[in-house]
Amino acid sequence: MDRYISDTETDDQEQPLLLSRQDDKVERAPACCSSRYGLSLLSCYGFFVAYALRVNLSVAMVDMLNNTDASGNTSKSVCPAHPSPARPIYNHTASVYDWDSETQGWILGSFFYGYILTQIPGGYLARKYGAKWLLGLGILGTVVFTLLTPVAADLGAGYLIAVRVLEGIGEGVTFPAMHAMWAFWAPPMERSRLLTIAYTGAQLGTVVALPLSAQICFYLDWTWVFYIFGIVGIVWFILWALLVSNTPSTHPRITEQERLYITSSLNKELTLSGDHIPWGSILTSMPLWAIVVAHFSYNWTFYTLLTLLPTYMSDVLGFSIKENGALSALPYIGCGLLAVLGGQLADYLRENCFYRTTHLCMIGPAVFIVAAGYTGCNYILAVAFLSISSSLGGIVASGFNINHLDIAPSYAGILLGITNSFATIPGMVGPVIARALTKNNTIEEWQTVFYISAGINLFGAVFYTVFGQGVVQPWAVHNPHSHGN
Repeated sequence: MDRYISDTETDDQEQPLLLSRQDDKVERAPACCSSRYGLSLLSCYGFFVAYALRVNLSVAMVDMLNNTDASGNTSKSVCPAHPSPARPIYNHTASVYDWDSETQGWILGSFFYGYILTQIPGGYLARKYGAKWLLGLGILGTVVFTLLTPVAADLGAGYLIAVRVLEGIGEGVTFPAMHAMWAFWAPPMERSRLLTIAYTGAQLGTVVALPLSAQICFYLDWTWVFYIFGIVGIVWFILWALLVSNTPSTHPRITEQERLYITSSLNKELTLSGDHIPWGSILTSMPLWAIVVAHFSYNWTFYTLLTLLPTYMSDVLGFSIKENGALSALPYIGCGLLAVLGGQLADYLRENCFYRTTHLCMIGPAVFIVAAGYTGCNYILAVAFLSISSSLGGIVASGFNINHLDIAPSYAGILLGITNSFATIPGMVGPVIARALTKNNTIEEWQTVFYISAGINLFGAVFYTVFGQGVVQPWAVHNPHSHGN
């Protein structure tokens, strides 16, 4: 049975807007050793690098601060401190800084002030000039400034903020460019699988970088956090430059079967109408604004935990730097696993039951993040509830993250730039607001932070469920007989 864009389309409109499984006459190319899955895995590595460079400061910050009071005693956490092995003497060579909680908030949020600047330009440039080098050079720029982080920190908080802003500018093109590339590489019925594999790299980067950064701080010092991950990023760039092509038609090693399979499955969705972009239709599209609201809501909780969870583990629950990173990573392990499962489920349901991606919203993350604020010093329950909240968030993300390609594959990079611009605002203001509300690091203050996140999450879930759609919009399909938007 064919699936159409809407029930009101006229007969002469149905052909260019039809999304049909029966029309796929080309045999599906094997996934094993394919170029499209190779791109997905290398993209996964790229997002691993991007998020590792983004979150390593969250853990390093705990070790960069001068945690002694005026009398020379180590500052206390709200809950009783957990026992920790003595640190090696030779690792106390790095500088420490007297930054107050407000300054910490600005440093942790500064990355996103650069990140927001290149979202929409990133989508446009990727569509016009190709995504390969835009994405590659963007992450390479972030790598370079990451390597300069220790120098900037020694020069002062202002210099460190400037470097983080520049890192954000480089990394801001990653998601729009990647979406623009997938518009040429992802067959509709494999879209969730391919994109979920790629974007799981973000979760993996978080899961690995948090505990590894803590271990590096413990056994070496915090400066090596930035040097080691910078080297990992340089290795990725070399592989990306050598192995990736913008489209299947320009890939030198793709098989003819796979090339034909990809291009044939996308020929009813893609429109290469030159520089014409239907801005009016894009900006008035309710399905797009549904993604904006969902993305913003999800990112408020995600970025709050991403930047401040190590601080919460240290200042409230009393964990040392060695334990901190591993415990802070636990929520993102579940998030990554459920994001992968959510992508597989979305493809299965859409292929067999015509189930729309937008039905994957849920309110679970809001419920459990509020519950975490009422666990007191029961660190087992606190970590468990935060982990469940983030894990359920992985399913939510698997819905709206690929929804841009569902509603407008030809303009997916631009749409992602728009939604990610709004979704970056939580990263800019979330840490600043959270640190302003937690100057004394009491449990009650952190409950307020969790309530704010939960309320925003609930609003986003309702809005997305009501206004979201999972099919190509009429304005996103090129009609050679029409003009204008």
